[in-house]
Amino acid sequence: MSQWQNISLWMDQLSGSLHPRAALQADIHADVAIIGAGYTGLWTAYYLKRQAPQLRIVILEGEIAGFGASGRNGGWLMGNLLGQDHLLAGQPSAARQRAYRLLHGIPDEVASVLQREQISCDYRKGGVLYCAARYPEQLTRLRQQLAQLRALGLDETDYRWLTPFDLGKQLQLANAYGAIYSPHCATIQPAKLVRGLADCVTAMGVEVYEQSRVIDWQTGRVRTAGGSVRADWIVPAVEGYAAELPPLDTYQLPVQSLLVATEPLPKEVWADIGLERGQAFSENSRHVTYGQRSADDRLVFGARGGYRFGGRLRHDFTLSEAERDLRRLLFSALFPPLKQVRITHAWGGNLAMARRFRPHMLIDRRNGIALSAGYGGEGVGASNLGGRTLADLILDRHSELTAQPWVLGDQPLETLPRWEPEPLRWLGYNVVAQSFSHEDHVLANPHSAPWRRTMASVLADAMQRLMR
Repeated sequence: MSQWQNISLWMDQLSGSLHPRAALQADIHADVAIIGAGYTGLWTAYYLKRQAPQLRIVILEGEIAGFGASGRNGGWLMGNLLGQDHLLAGQPSAARQRAYRLLHGIPDEVASVLQREQISCDYRKGGVLYCAARYPEQLTRLRQQLAQLRALGLDETDYRWLTPFDLGKQLQLANAYGAIYSPHCATIQPAKLVRGLADCVTAMGVEVYEQSRVIDWQTGRVRTAGGSVRADWIVPAVEGYAAELPPLDTYQLPVQSLLVATEPLPKEVWADIGLERGQAFSENSRHVTYGQRSADDRLVFGARGGYRFGGRLRHDFTLSEAERDLRRLLFSALFPPLKQVRITHAWGGNLAMARRFRPHMLIDRRNGIALSAGYGGEGVGASNLGGRTLADLILDRHSELTAQPWVLGDQPLETLPRWEPEPLRWLGYNVVAQSFSHEDHVLANPHSAPWRRTMASVLADAMQRLMR
C-alpha cells in the first residue's frame, strides 16, 4: 500500500497502487501554469482546454492529484456557494433567479462531464436533508432559514419542508423535529473524481507534473526544486494550502475538518436508517456535522475541526482517540443502533476560509493571476463553478458566469480582505468555537433551564455575527 492510500477512505478504495506522474525537471514555457492538481486546478484546465485546445497548460502538484482536500472531503457535490444568499439578496429578482439556476445546476453540469468523459465516481443525485434532530432550537432556526429562502424567491422545487413523518421516509433519526430537503446535491466518491479528472486532462494534452512542489512564484514564473515554468497566466489553485504560498496566506485561513467511516453496514441496518438514493444529510447545529451513505454501505460522517496558531497546516491526520470518540458520540446520538459499530477509517483535511466567509473569483490582468478560492468546506461543487469561471475570465469571455456578485472582476490580488494578524485570529477562532460548543452542550441537555438555553444562543449568535 502506498503512503497516499492512507490519506482517506476514498484514496484507500482506489483500485491498484498509486504511482505519481513524473516531476518537473526542466525550465519550460506555457500559456497557463496551475499550482495544485485538486478540483479547482483540474476543472480550470479542463474548461480551458475545451474552449481553447491550442493552449499549453501545465499543472504542478506537490504530491499527487487528490492529496489535498479533493481526496479527503465528505463527498457532497452541492449546487451551492457559501454565503450565496447574502451576496444575492441585493440583486434584482431576475438576476437573482438566473444566479440560483446557475448554482443549482452545478451537480448536473458535473454529471454531464462524467458522462462525456466516462469518469466513474459513484455519482448519485439524491438531494440533501438539512435536519433538526437533537434539540428543538434547531427546528426554530431551520424554519427561519426556510422563510429567508422563500423571501429570496426560492420555492418548494428548490427547498421543501419535511415533517418528522416525511423525513422518516428518507432518513430515520433518533429525535427528528423536521428537515429541509433540497434536490440540488449529489454524493460522490471524491478520490475517483479527482483522479479521473487528472487522467482526463492529461489525455486532452494538459501536462501534469506530480511531486513538484512550488517553492516560489511571482509574476510570470513558477519555480519548483527541479525546474520552472514561465507563463502568461498563473492559477494558484491551492485552497487550504495557501498557508504555504504567500501572500495567499493572508487572505485564506486554513482550518481542519475531520471525518470517520464505519465498516460496511448490513442491508437490514440501512433498511431502518434509509438514505437509499444516496442522499447527503446534516444536523443543524452551528458546528457543522454532515454525512452520507457510501456506495459500499458505510456511514461516512464528518464533524467539527480546528484551527492552528499562525495558520499552520495540519499534516498528520491520524485522529486521536478523543477525536474519534467525539465523532462516534455525535453520530450515535443520531443513530443509536450504531453506537458500537466498528470505525475502519478516520482522517481529515485542510480547507480554506476567506475573510467575511465569502468565496471569490478574480482576474488580475496586470500580474497575470486568476484565482478562485475561499470555498469554506463546500468546494466539491464550488470548484467546478470556479473552474468554468476562471476559464472565461482568462479567455476574456463575458458570460453569465463572470457576471455574478462573487466574481470580483479585474483587480489586484492585494485588494482582497485580509485576516487579522495573530494572535487575533487564534483568539477569535477559539472564542467563537467555544461559544458554539457551549451552546451545543446546553441545548442538547433537555434539563437545561430556559434562561440558560436563551443565554447560550444569544452568545453564539453574537459571536457568529462578530466573525462576519
